[in-house]
Amino acid sequence: MIIAIPNKGRLSSPALELLKEAGIKPENSERRLIAPTNNPNVNILFARARDIPEYVYMNAATAGITGLDLVLEADVDVDILLRLSFGKAKLVVAAPIGKIKNISELNGKRVATEFRRISERFFREKGIDVEIVEVSGACENAPAIGVAEAILDLTSSGTTLRMNGLEVVEEVMETEAVLIANKDAKDDFRVKALVTAIQSVLNARGMMYLMMNVPSDRLEDVKRVVPGLKGPTVMRVESEEDIVAVHVVVHEDRLFEVVEELKRMGARDILVIPVQRLIF
Repeated sequence: MIIAIPNKGRLSSPALELLKEAGIKPENSERRLIAPTNNPNVNILFARARDIPEYVYMNAATAGITGLDLVLEADVDVDILLRLSFGKAKLVVAAPIGKIKNISELNGKRVATEFRRISERFFREKGIDVEIVEVSGACENAPAIGVAEAILDLTSSGTTLRMNGLEVVEEVMETEAVLIANKDAKDDFRVKALVTAIQSVLNARGMMYLMMNVPSDRLEDVKRVVPGLKGPTVMRVESEEDIVAVHVVVHEDRLFEVVEELKRMGARDILVIPVQRLIF
């Protein structure tokens, strides 16, 4: 199986790190075009993020990680298996500050973009006739140099737009990194295993495993504080004291208050361990 991931850009490092966390690790740090991994049945293809949907569609790669916006722009028939919760951004129509108040004002005007197909669909659905000026790379300077009256481009914080004297006129879509696969590979055991591995990593993000000893008569109180995913695991402790061992999964955002509250209930020997994978 070949998994395609971006060779550079904002999705590259997070995609590679996600695969490593899922147990798929390149054998060397040098990013060759195709790199073997610790799994003899899996290779990694480093490619342009924009090309990955086409590679997966043509089965040059069985699966791939790229932006949802690029999948929709490629307009190829692939399976979107997972949203990966990184690389989040918005695709927006933006224009010089104060120039365009409503999207309909762009009728008959020019819009510069890297996303020709998405732009054409968006304006067609809005019933707005625009001339699409296709550019390669950043297009924020297109209005300033007279190439177009507006742009359709990605933004995360909006800082780059503001730096170039632009403001959002309308949001087109939200995007993030996604895992895609070739249509003929959706029932492939290796693809299913990849989905399970990556989903387990995503499930575990921010989750911590708590182990503690608790007085038996406070167990119900403890369960109310840390109910766990489907209830805590409770085990008898071989001790002269009447105590039980409680194991439970808790989100790290709750740890600050939860640990102190558990201590007040008599919990002790508390051990906190990061969860690497979580499979439901």
